[in-house]
Amino acid sequence: MQNNEEINRLKNLVQDLLDESRKQGATSAEAGLSLDKGLAVTARLGEVETIEYHCDQALGVTVYRGKRKGSSSTNDFSPDSIRETVKAACSIAGFSSEDDYAGLPEQHMLATQFPDLDNNHAWDIEASSAIDIALECEEAARSLHVEISNSEGATVNSHQGISVLGNSLGFLQGGQSTRHSISCSVIGERDGNMQRDYWYSVSRNAQALESASDIGIKAAQRTLQRLGAQSLSTRQCPVLYSAEVAAGLIGSLVGAISGSSLYRKSSFLLDALDTQILPEFMRIHEQPHLQMALGSASYDGEGVATQARDIVTAGVLQGYVLSSYSARKLGMKTTGNAGGVHNLTVDSGENDFNAMLKQLNTGLLVTELMGQGVNRVTGDYSRGASGFWVENGEIQYPVEEITVAGNLKDMYKNIVSVGNDVDYRSNIRTGSILIEQMSIAGE
Repeated sequence: MQNNEEINRLKNLVQDLLDESRKQGATSAEAGLSLDKGLAVTARLGEVETIEYHCDQALGVTVYRGKRKGSSSTNDFSPDSIRETVKAACSIAGFSSEDDYAGLPEQHMLATQFPDLDNNHAWDIEASSAIDIALECEEAARSLHVEISNSEGATVNSHQGISVLGNSLGFLQGGQSTRHSISCSVIGERDGNMQRDYWYSVSRNAQALESASDIGIKAAQRTLQRLGAQSLSTRQCPVLYSAEVAAGLIGSLVGAISGSSLYRKSSFLLDALDTQILPEFMRIHEQPHLQMALGSASYDGEGVATQARDIVTAGVLQGYVLSSYSARKLGMKTTGNAGGVHNLTVDSGENDFNAMLKQLNTGLLVTELMGQGVNRVTGDYSRGASGFWVENGEIQYPVEEITVAGNLKDMYKNIVSVGNDVDYRSNIRTGSILIEQMSIAGE
């Protein structure tokens, strides 16, 4: 349920900022405000480790004096602070150089419809109840097996926020949203070898979270599966990215087709529009208006209306990921992606995870990646990895201390299939992804 009275109060504050900007000589302005509160409880080794309450507020304004831009922010919502914040932004604009591409979005692009996306589900939970959940989660993990020797703790997190966005074109909107999670990380030991792994569940609605005991058990099971890990000899083989790491592969693609990378000419997918970048069976699309999804929004960070659209159809790149500024730099129109994508979805095939393992046959299953070895300019890809060696579609043993390498252009074109084991815990929704061949560096 939206707290309309509070949202209206905050809308009035944003309008005050915009009015003050005009009074102080801004030709146009945009302002945003956020109010966040939450509870985080962590239990470790059967005892409460931390209890954190937070309540934060922030207000920011960007003013334009012609093509000159200045921004300022504050966490003080008083009238005096609003005046001083606008004064600071106007002063900065006076010293900044002109930028022909700066400015507000085009008015006709702004959102005018604001459907209820079911993003707000307050969790009326006391610290004592959160402690009980965290203790239950960790106990389920620690008691699963004698080889679970230590714990990094279990955490229960509840967050509720209100955000308001307005500009001098008449756009003024706000809403509430929530995000709740339970997570657990434990350490296992066998023959002096130690491994750690984790599991978590996240949702707008606490009722949709996995149970605390299930999360703890999964964290422990994943840790136990990694015990006895070994390296591999250097080789080339097929690689299956589990769903939770496959999202990072798609994230690299999003980065390469984002406006800032394109206008800086720092992307390996420069001038790739309307060309084949993925196999023909692949479709990637945005679904910004899904009910209760983590990336749902009716407008982007500039107030531009979001819309369902295909980014890749039949493997062909249909569109970039643009804000108003990057679109102007490229001579294009904004795609409503100031602040990022919204529920980016990779359509999945028919195979579940076990069927994907069968399709992999003999090769590497990657379940964790380390390091930042992705060159967005060239597409060169090299990251530390751990996971499992698979033979004849069956997991044989855990592996660690290896590196998976390739070039993203080739990796994308050599995707063999996408599983239906979709991970819905992030803004990028994809199943496991099988790549025909990559280089593995090991012993």
